Amino acid sequence: MNTKKENALFRLLSYTKPYAPLLVISIIASLLSVAVSILIPLMTGYAIDYMVEGAVDFDKVFDYIYIIVAMIAVGAISQWTLTTSVNALTCKTVRGIRNQLFQHINNLPLSYIDSQRQGDIIARISGDIDQVSEGLLQGFTQLFSGIMTIGATLGILFYINWIIALVVLVLTPLSLFVAWFITKRSHKTFAAQAVKRGEISGYVEEIFSGRNLIQAFSQEDNCQVDFKKLNTELYDCGFKSQFYGALINPCTRFVNNLVYACVGVVGALIALWAGAPKSLSPGLLATCLTYANQYTKPFNEITGVITEIQSAVAAAKRMFDLLDVEEEDDDSANEILDECDGTLDIQDVYFSYSPERPLIQGLNLHVKQGQKIAIVGPTGCGKTTLINLLMRFYDVNDGSIKVSGKDVRDITRHSLRDNYGMVLQDSWLFAGTIRDNIAYGKADATDEEIIQAARLANADDFIEKFPDKYDTLLTENGDNLSQGQRQLLCIARIMLTHPPMLILDEATSSIDTRTEMKIQNAFYTIMQGRTSFIVAHRLSTIRECDIILVMKDGNIIEQGSHKALLDMRGFYYNLYNSQFEGSKA
Repeated sequence: MNTKKENALFRLLSYTKPYAPLLVISIIASLLSVAVSILIPLMTGYAIDYMVEGAVDFDKVFDYIYIIVAMIAVGAISQWTLTTSVNALTCKTVRGIRNQLFQHINNLPLSYIDSQRQGDIIARISGDIDQVSEGLLQGFTQLFSGIMTIGATLGILFYINWIIALVVLVLTPLSLFVAWFITKRSHKTFAAQAVKRGEISGYVEEIFSGRNLIQAFSQEDNCQVDFKKLNTELYDCGFKSQFYGALINPCTRFVNNLVYACVGVVGALIALWAGAPKSLSPGLLATCLTYANQYTKPFNEITGVITEIQSAVAAAKRMFDLLDVEEEDDDSANEILDECDGTLDIQDVYFSYSPERPLIQGLNLHVKQGQKIAIVGPTGCGKTTLINLLMRFYDVNDGSIKVSGKDVRDITRHSLRDNYGMVLQDSWLFAGTIRDNIAYGKADATDEEIIQAARLANADDFIEKFPDKYDTLLTENGDNLSQGQRQLLCIARIMLTHPPMLILDEATSSIDTRTEMKIQNAFYTIMQGRTSFIVAHRLSTIRECDIILVMKDGNIIEQGSHKALLDMRGFYYNLYNSQFEGSKA
C-alpha cells in the first residue's frame, strides 16, 4: 500500500471520530456476535460427545441445546445491532464529508472552478462519495467481525489442540500473501477507474448542457464516437480492476480449503493416535473442522470486499484532492462596506489569467456617483474581465480598485457584492417557483414587491398567463421557459434588490427589440442615482450612457459620450458604423 493510499484511508477514517459512540456500540456488538459464533461450535462438540460415548445423556444434550438456542438469539440481536450501528456510522460520516465538500466548493476561488470540468466536480461530490459510502459500509462490517473471528477462533483452537492450531497458523500467511500480492497490483486500476468515471461525468454534463447546438450542427454521431472512446477506456480500467478483485476471492478460497483439508487429516490422525499429547474426541474433532472453516471464512469475506474498499479509497483520494484545493483567503476580519456612495477608482491595474498572456495593463478609471458607464470593444478585449475584477471574483495582480474610497481587498467579499446588482447574459434559474426565483436576492420580499419588480421587467405579462401564475414551478435552469422569459425573470430579480451599483452584462441580448426598448426604459429608471456598468455589443443600447469606455487588448483606448466618440472618428466610430452601416448617427 503506497503512502497516498494510506493517507486517504486514514484520513477517511478520521471522519468517524465525531461518532465514536456508534463505533463503540459496533465493536461491542461485534464482540458479542463473534463470541456467540465461536462458542456455538464448542457447545455442539460437547453435545456430540454425550451422544457417542455409550448411552446418550439426554439431560446433558438438552442442556447444551438450550445454551445454543440462547446463544443464537444473542447472536441475532448482536448482528442486528452491529448492522444498524455501522449503517448509522457510515451515513453520518458520509453526510459530514458531503457537507464539507459542498461548503468547500462554495469557498473555492472562481479561477479554480473555471479551470475544471464541472461534471468532474459533480462526480466527486455525488458518485465518488457514494462509492466511499459503499466501501465504508462493507469494510466496517466485514473488518470488525472478521478480524475478531480470526483471533478468537485461533485462540480456541490452541485451547483444544495446539498442534491443529499450529497447522492453521502456518498456512495462514499463504492466504494473506496471495491477497496482498493481488491487491498491490490492483490499486492503480481502481484509481484510473475513478478518474475515468469523473471524465465521463464531465463529458455527459457538457453534452446535455449543449444538446441544442449539438443537434443544430448534427454532431450527434461525433459525440457518440467520443463517448464510446471514453466508455471503452472506462471499460478497460473497470475490467482490469474487477478482474483483480474477482481473482482475490477464489485464490484465497483455494488456500482456505487447503487449510480445512489439512485440519481434517491432522485432526483424524491425532484422534486415532493414542499417544498424542492431547487426544481429540469425536465431538472436538467436529468442532475443529467447524473452526477451520469458520477461521477461513473471514478471509474470504475480507478479500471479497477488497474490491469495494479499493474503489472507495480511490474515490476518497479524488474527494480529498478537491478538499485540498486552497480556498479563497479568509477576509472575515476585513472591513464591512455598510454604506456605498457608488464612486469607484481603478488605479494602474494590471491583470492576467496566466503570466504568459498579459491582458489588462495599466488600466485607470474614475467613476462618479450615479454615472452610467458602458464598456464596449471586440471579443477578448477584457470587458468581462473588468467585471470580474469589480466583483472581486479575481484579484488584481497589481494596482488597486477602490469603492467609496476603500480598496476592495480591504473589504469583505460578501459586503462588496451586496452592493452590486448583476444581470448576466447567461440567465440562471433554479428548480422552484417563479416567486422564489425572483425573490432569490431578497428572501423577505413581499408579494407586492415581487409583482412590482416583475412588472418593471415586463415579466408580469407572461407570468399571469400561466395557470399557477407566480407559483408556477420551473424546471432546472428554467428549461420550461423561453430564453427571453428566463432573462426577464433575472432582470426582475435584480430590480427587486435595488443595489447602489449595477452591472448589466449583455442583459437584454436574448430579448426581442420591442421588449428591449421597454426594458431599457425600466433600466434607466432603476439606474437613476445608481452607478451602473453596462457591457454591450449592441451599441444602440448605450447611447444615453454618461461615459462609454472603448477597450482593446485590455486597455481603454477611447472614452467619452456617444456623440463625442463619434466626433472623434476613431475606433468607436468604426465599430458603431459597422453595426449601422448606411444609417446616420
